[in-house]
Amino acid sequence: MKKKFAFVWLFSLAVLIAAICGVSYAAAGNDGDKEAGLKEVYDFLKGCGNYYLATVEGNQPRVRPFGSLAIFEGRLYFQTGKIKDVSKQMAANPKIEICAYDGKGAWVRIQAVAVDDPRREVKQLLLDVQPGLEKIYSADDDNTQVLYLKDAIARFHSFDETGNQGGPRIVEF
Repeated sequence: MKKKFAFVWLFSLAVLIAAICGVSYAAAGNDGDKEAGLKEVYDFLKGCGNYYLATVEGNQPRVRPFGSLAIFEGRLYFQTGKIKDVSKQMAANPKIEICAYDGKGAWVRIQAVAVDDPRREVKQLLLDVQPGLEKIYSADDDNTQVLYLKDAIARFHSFDETGNQGGPRIVEF
């Protein structure tokens, strides 16, 4: 009971702080806004080169760099191998977070649910946009896995020229 009360209290405090600080939400309305939000997140991640994907194994967080990324059918996809621990961790708990920094003072944190998509066409798309992966993966092998982000919430943050933190600006897609 104490934990539940503490969570509710902390959540309420976070909402209050967000309101005071002027947290802005984008792409929570119509599909056009969500498409724009998806494209903004994709462009930011691509501009960073690599992003970091976090999973959980038991009670231990696990983080590793990723680079594969594509938009397909209005969803943001990434690729991994089924034999990797990250795949097994997402199978056990599909809640993930992604973080990327642009090197210029801006970063994004994305929380989402990773959903497996076994279709060959999307596997091939991910390999086409990241040609180096074709050395170790194939759209027809049993190892290549592609996943998309569901119920994604991106939080954009930045430092201004004086070092003050701005944001977060929230984009849902």
